[in-house]
Amino acid sequence: MTQIHVAIAILYRDGKFLCQLRDDIPHIRYPGHWALFGGHLEAGETPEVAVLRELVEEIGWAPASVSVFCCDVEADVVRHVFHSQLSTDVKDLVLHEGWDMQLLTVEDIRAGKCYSQKSGDVRPFGSPHQRILLSFIDAM
Repeated sequence: MTQIHVAIAILYRDGKFLCQLRDDIPHIRYPGHWALFGGHLEAGETPEVAVLRELVEEIGWAPASVSVFCCDVEADVVRHVFHSQLSTDVKDLVLHEGWDMQLLTVEDIRAGKCYSQKSGDVRPFGSPHQRILLSFIDAM
C-alpha cells in the first residue's frame, strides 16, 4: 500500500485553535468537515518545509518556525503534525483554500462539531483531526 504523506499545523492563540472548514467537494477526504491546515508533501520536500508552504498557500501566512508534535499514521496516510503560536490576528489571514476558518475552543473540539457562519450550520470534525487536537490539548 502506498502511503500518502501530509504535513499539518496546529496553530493556537488565546487557548483556541485555528481550524479550516474543508470544501464540500465529494472527492476530497473529509469534505465539509473541520480540519487542520496543511497538505501533501511535494517531491523532495521535508515535512517542515511542506507545512510552511501549505500555510502560505492556504491562509497567506506562516510562522517563522514550527515545532514537531507527532507523526500520526492511519491506514494509507502519514500525518506529520507541527504546532506553533498563531502570532497574527485571524482577521489578517486570507483564506485561499477551504470554506471557512475559525479559532475553535477546546469545548468545540471535544464536542466534535462547530457552527460555521459561512456554511450556516454545524459541521463535524474530521475524526483524525479531532483526535490529534485532543491529544495535543491533553499534552499541554
